[in-house]
Amino acid sequence: MNIVVLCGGLSPERNVSLSSGTKIASALMELGHKVVLADMFFGLEDYPGGLEGIFDAPPALGGTRIDEAAPDLEAVRAQRKLKSGSMFGDRVLELCGMADIVFMALHGRCGEDGKVQAAFDLLGIKYTGSGHLGSAIAMDKDLTKRVVAPLGVLTPEWKLYDSRSLEPERVCAECSLPCVVKPVDSGSSIGVDIARTRAELLDALARAAAEGGSVVVERYVEGREIQIGILDGRALPSIEIRPLSGFYDYKNKYQPGAAEEITPAPIPAEAEERLAQAALTVYKALGLAAYSRADFIYDAEGRFWFLEINTLPGMTPTSLVPQEAAVLGISYAELCQRIIDSSMEKYR
Repeated sequence: MNIVVLCGGLSPERNVSLSSGTKIASALMELGHKVVLADMFFGLEDYPGGLEGIFDAPPALGGTRIDEAAPDLEAVRAQRKLKSGSMFGDRVLELCGMADIVFMALHGRCGEDGKVQAAFDLLGIKYTGSGHLGSAIAMDKDLTKRVVAPLGVLTPEWKLYDSRSLEPERVCAECSLPCVVKPVDSGSSIGVDIARTRAELLDALARAAAEGGSVVVERYVEGREIQIGILDGRALPSIEIRPLSGFYDYKNKYQPGAAEEITPAPIPAEAEERLAQAALTVYKALGLAAYSRADFIYDAEGRFWFLEINTLPGMTPTSLVPQEAAVLGISYAELCQRIIDSSMEKYR
């Protein structure tokens, strides 16, 4: 197949996306596919010549290392030669239209939020993962909770605040401590804080509001962090995350050795079954496809509290879904192929 792996973009998770994309492209090449790795925001600015033979002579792949801090997006924007308001860089849409399928290695806003998927749907471009509507709902933590809470999926109580009219004193009066503060539509724990004191809550609100949009303030649930992937409508073995310090933030997610990751998670078999059913309930309610990863807290009473679901989970060297798949004997390359095969089903 001729495959474009689309990554990068202009999202706080840009560096994570570049790492995922590079690893995916390398795996697909090993399987014999003709692959072009494309940065959605920069496109083919540095690729000489036309597109006629690009699948036979693609640009070189990058690396998979992720910096400890999220990128400076204004600096990234300033580097682009194409002076346009479009999020699609030089010849990106033309290139994607030439592919048999686009492997979506984008993460975060403008990639995981349904906008790119909607554009591709209108243009008749095939792509991996969930459709535009499911992606948009899953990216919005408030909407996701509103959809799944009536279905019997436990989720911590939450309140939604518009960052443009945020009144910190009002939030402090309405929300009990400890609590978790997060942007409504961010990923990779960017802008997420656990506030245990009033001062910490005020600082957390300021950081989350700086991300723009709305802010979710959620009751903090003490417990073990358990995540579970779904591949082609079936739950993968769960994985427990144990950060060596702090919580599972951006640094601990992507720096090798920063967290202990155990799969299958050391939980009873009946708990694993309940976790899988809860994750599948969310997956089906949102109309997701191909694969995803759901995040839960497992408390001392044996209850699972749903936090969020990711429609384009990371595929970096430290990412979780590949680790879960490996427990079942599914290699990284085979996982990529199965994501493609499952995604193609929505076009048949």
